[in-house]
Amino acid sequence: MSTIIKRRTVLAGMAGTAALTTFGPSFAQDGEGTVHEVGMYTRDPENPRNLQVYIPALLAIQPGDTVRWLPENPGHNTESIPEMIPEGAENWKGDINREFEKTFTIPGVYGYKCTPHYAAGMVGLIIVQGEGVTDNLEAARSVEHRGRLAPRRFEEMFARAEEEGLLTTG
Repeated sequence: MSTIIKRRTVLAGMAGTAALTTFGPSFAQDGEGTVHEVGMYTRDPENPRNLQVYIPALLAIQPGDTVRWLPENPGHNTESIPEMIPEGAENWKGDINREFEKTFTIPGVYGYKCTPHYAAGMVGLIIVQGEGVTDNLEAARSVEHRGRLAPRRFEEMFARAEEEGLLTTG
């Protein structure tokens, strides 16, 4: 039987930007990694001023864990940003309006986007913890993004990850 764990930490004081949550609903699987759910929203249900968001936008997981993106509103998907994933990791692209799952095995930083809403700032960051978690950190941080909101949201997520100690191997 699976155990449901709901942990959520919302970054306060970020009016007008996507709330950064480090942990969303997760489901422990018997003998396997944990499945973490990320909702794809047109409008943040907790702060309607935040448009085109993933909740949680920042996720810290362990190698072997799976992320499941859920189409909570129509018109969204998940797609890796090739320059923002570790060496040896595979890119992904989910279909619009479809649930999508990916299991992460290589520690590091993974940036992703909603294909149609990238310039509108619909981006997310997954940190797969473990030895080598920072190997692609500088390369991921140096990527230039489209639009005005995506660069700002990524910078906020990187700052939050550092603040919470998510980018360490210990």
